Amino acid sequence: MFLAQAMSPDASCQKVVNDTAVKRLVCGLKSCSTHTGAYCRARQRLPVEMVSTLCRQTGRMMTNAAPLAWQWKGRPVRLVDGTMISMPDTPANQQRYPQPRSQKPGLGFPLCRLVGIVCLASGAILDAAIGC
Repeated sequence: MFLAQAMSPDASCQKVVNDTAVKRLVCGLKSCSTHTGAYCRARQRLPVEMVSTLCRQTGRMMTNAAPLAWQWKGRPVRLVDGTMISMPDTPANQQRYPQPRSQKPGLGFPLCRLVGIVCLASGAILDAAIGC
């Protein structure tokens, strides 16, 4: 469900829970609740390493399936890109992702830095790192 949510244009929890409930009914399985609370709590418990591994494996599969004609002059090209995202201002996030020195203590939000290696041909993320 998490991967379907991440890849959906409408990445809302409600959409993925609704889609899963419909798929269960179509397959003749017992109906389930369409409330999002349980799904959202379960998603928060996903180990970061598992999500990272799925990202790398999916990226590798997408890149291997891309036609050779998509490569630049017959060569695989990799791009490196990075960004920062602000995190919710919780004690756990403050400890793991401290605020930048440029911010006064107690003001602003913790920042998480992300960097990824992307396949130019397929657009797939091949590897990523998270840091503070």
